Amino acid sequence: MCGIVGYLGFRNAEPIIIKGLRRLEYRGYDSSGIATVANGGLQVVKCQGKVQDLVDKIDGSLAESGIGIGHTRWATHGVPNDVNAHPHVSASGKLVLIHNGIIENYASIKEALQSRGVEFKSDTDTEVLVNLIDDIRTVEGVNLAKAVRMALNQVIGAYAICVYEIDNPTKIVVAKKGSPLVVGIGENEFFIASDATPFLEYTKTAIYLEDDEMAVVELGEEVKVRSIPNNKAINPYVHQLQMDIEAIEKGGYDHFMLKEIYEQPKSLRDALRGRLLADQGIIKMSGIFEYREKLVNADRILIIGCGTSWHAGLVAEYLFEDLARIPVEVEYASEFRYRNPVITEKDVVIAISQSGETADTLAAIKLAKERGATIFGVCNVVGSSIARESDAGAYTHAGPEIGVASTKAFTTQVAVLSLMAIQIAYEKGLLKESYYYQLLAELDAVPDKIEKMLESDSKAKYISSLFKDAPNFLYLGRGFNFPVALEGALKLKEISYIHAEGYPAAEMKHGPIALIDENMPVVVIAPKSGQYEKIVSNIQEVKARNGKVIAVVSKGDKEIAAMADHVIEIEESMEVFSPLLTTIPLQLLSYHIAVMRECNVDQPRNLAKSVTVE
Repeated sequence: MCGIVGYLGFRNAEPIIIKGLRRLEYRGYDSSGIATVANGGLQVVKCQGKVQDLVDKIDGSLAESGIGIGHTRWATHGVPNDVNAHPHVSASGKLVLIHNGIIENYASIKEALQSRGVEFKSDTDTEVLVNLIDDIRTVEGVNLAKAVRMALNQVIGAYAICVYEIDNPTKIVVAKKGSPLVVGIGENEFFIASDATPFLEYTKTAIYLEDDEMAVVELGEEVKVRSIPNNKAINPYVHQLQMDIEAIEKGGYDHFMLKEIYEQPKSLRDALRGRLLADQGIIKMSGIFEYREKLVNADRILIIGCGTSWHAGLVAEYLFEDLARIPVEVEYASEFRYRNPVITEKDVVIAISQSGETADTLAAIKLAKERGATIFGVCNVVGSSIARESDAGAYTHAGPEIGVASTKAFTTQVAVLSLMAIQIAYEKGLLKESYYYQLLAELDAVPDKIEKMLESDSKAKYISSLFKDAPNFLYLGRGFNFPVALEGALKLKEISYIHAEGYPAAEMKHGPIALIDENMPVVVIAPKSGQYEKIVSNIQEVKARNGKVIAVVSKGDKEIAAMADHVIEIEESMEVFSPLLTTIPLQLLSYHIAVMRECNVDQPRNLAKSVTVE
């Protein structure tokens, strides 16, 4: 899930690439590097650490160049260090390459190349790939594009690559399988990146490569796209991007995560706009309309996702079963295809992914398609692989999410899934008219309620100051809010490095209660809607063991407020929509605790935003 950037044109490549790497640093930040050509010679600078470390190391040493590639790494093969950082140069010194993905059969290829005298400097699979391409180019006497195609037909794995010849600095060859790659097309200049954010201020015209496609990007020529397996010419679809540059800047906030928490009222309105017409009693989702019969008559719904998207799927399980009365199974995408799942043509698979590039989720839906299931994708990034692979779907319209810990992606995913569940239930005749209209009105009111809740952030900040040094947290929720407990615990783990676990509140007495003492903060999600009396009993059980209770309660709640050590109030809501509200204070708690612990909120250690490797 590394970030790759390339430039070919009339500008100086270095500042464009560095800016692009900063925007892609959420994809990995173990090391970074850049390679340009000037005065006939290759200039490579790379180092362990963040992009700023790379900038410090360059320190004005690079001569201006119209060609360059850059990389920010999330380590897979080889520890993070200067040598393993990309770009990698072939042993002959003729080719330079960057790579996002994994070459699974690199070891056997490396052994074969070593037997022919090729010496390797790093522990990476990427250095093997660049030397394989160079070996084919030399031995077979073919041009770079053909050598790339021949090499990629030998490798097993996933990749997005950029490679160029040092002696021919007017051409870059790119290729994709499993990992994202987009080519931006300007006026006699080209941009290459893992997503479009590095070049938005230069052009909004772009080509997204599909799996098993490669392209030759050459000055003075149109981008030529071909199939890797058979070399067939492909006429690519040229996209006109709608994203604005302001959406990927911090906008005055200290961190992207905080900005994205506060963007949730807007992102939810965008997710609902044009789909939820509450005043008319209408839900309009073209994906549902096209597959209405399939959805209504589904034997079951399989929901697949990873991390936060899996938690959104768990909320959706409650929604679909409660409202639409369709059996639902929620699966970790990373396990789904390895256990020989039973899938039939009557199944609907909903794949959830913020980036739309999650490798495990993408592999899972390909398996489900092979077995005849209908695939409905729910993702945020327009033109992403999952969006293209799905039969139908819905974009969440959350806008760019740069912070590694997902916030607005979760709430917009839940909002879109709520729309789906309500509409399917209505189509099946399971909702009384009055209840249906109430559901629409309540969902429509959620963005305003979150806006009001964000005004009281100071309470979450104060509680964070009291518990920032706690070594462990426990999160408890019931019903629709059990997944929120899991999500709250995940957020705290991700960015503050505090051990935290989420449980159904009723399960506490089946094990976790052994951990509770005066040093254990217990976050209890306890809105008035839902199993309120039961959650009150669970809080009493915690207090009987001297646990410290932080309760998320409905506005005006007196009963739990009298028992809990601290309360954070939320606006009242129907139970089915309560996760959209209860998750907000948990996001704020995790954020403030991480800041107070001086953690890197937007780039937590060992993580990356878009997991494009298995």
